[in-house]
Amino acid sequence: MRQKSQSFPTVSIVVPVKNCADKIKSLLDSLMKVDYAKNKFEVVIVDGNSTDNTWEVVAPYPVRFLIEEGSGLNAARNTGLRHSKGEIIAFTDGDCVVPKNWLNKIIENFQDKDVGCVGGSASRYYDDFLSQYSDESIMPVLRRFKKKEILSEVKPPLQYPAGCNMAVRREVFDRVGVFDESIKYGFDEDELVERICRAGYKMVLDPEVSIAHKHRSSILELLRQTFRYGRGIGIVLKNKGMKSVFSKWVLMSIAGLITWTLIMASLASLAILMPSFVSITLLAAFILVPPSGLSLFYAYQVRFKSRKLSELVKYPMIDIARSAVFVVGSLYQILRPRKVKN
Repeated sequence: MRQKSQSFPTVSIVVPVKNCADKIKSLLDSLMKVDYAKNKFEVVIVDGNSTDNTWEVVAPYPVRFLIEEGSGLNAARNTGLRHSKGEIIAFTDGDCVVPKNWLNKIIENFQDKDVGCVGGSASRYYDDFLSQYSDESIMPVLRRFKKKEILSEVKPPLQYPAGCNMAVRREVFDRVGVFDESIKYGFDEDELVERICRAGYKMVLDPEVSIAHKHRSSILELLRQTFRYGRGIGIVLKNKGMKSVFSKWVLMSIAGLITWTLIMASLASLAILMPSFVSITLLAAFILVPPSGLSLFYAYQVRFKSRKLSELVKYPMIDIARSAVFVVGSLYQILRPRKVKN
């Protein structure tokens, strides 16, 4: 039996947007249908100075519309936080669609007072090839959880919430601080979640807290997104050093990809002298050595069994390209000189 409306905490849904005129209507329509007491939640749209007609699309809806005070996604989230009133702050993005039970599923997980953060799954909105890849890759673009977990620490690369589908108690921000506005290129929310866990709060990852996400529609857009993610983790590494679990993870990723590249480059060079033998060895190394070996095996498990053989080749190639771009983005940000403040 459903609880009385009065027992539900107030919720503020904060949505950072920029140039989302062609996507945000479906999100707003879904938020208007959310099965939660209307007097217990508000929607706060924070616009990062869009140059399209985002405002015209948002205007007819009963939501608050703010202009971003800072710069970047985390600045927009902090602006929404400052101008909202809810006991629970739920975050999603302008390219998402939420189900009717979204808030109810989130609130169910906050019944335990020790839970400071709740995250859920984000699955494809469209069903084109790239959207399928984004969900089914060994490195999914966003998090998808198979079972509910209650964790006391962040476990990269996948066991933590995505910023487009997460919620935090307001009191948690008072204790651990707000989003780090120096992180503007991806991994925006991850550093905050790590702080929340280190402060002693539990983190719930619940697949029933689900949304649909409009993934990138081209390989180039996907690679640009991945490069920005790499830059984001590079900032975390520079700001936090080895104190962050993400720093250790990205250093392992960089070392692994460099090792793989050196192995492949060496074998490719030897192929000039011993073409037959080395070509076979090169193929064997590609099949057996991570990351290509793991990606190929995963693609077989996911796609070959569904008889889509072309994806058996495409998935690993995109995985490797994304891995390389992520590492390049990380190194670019790590090696980039810090700006000197006057």
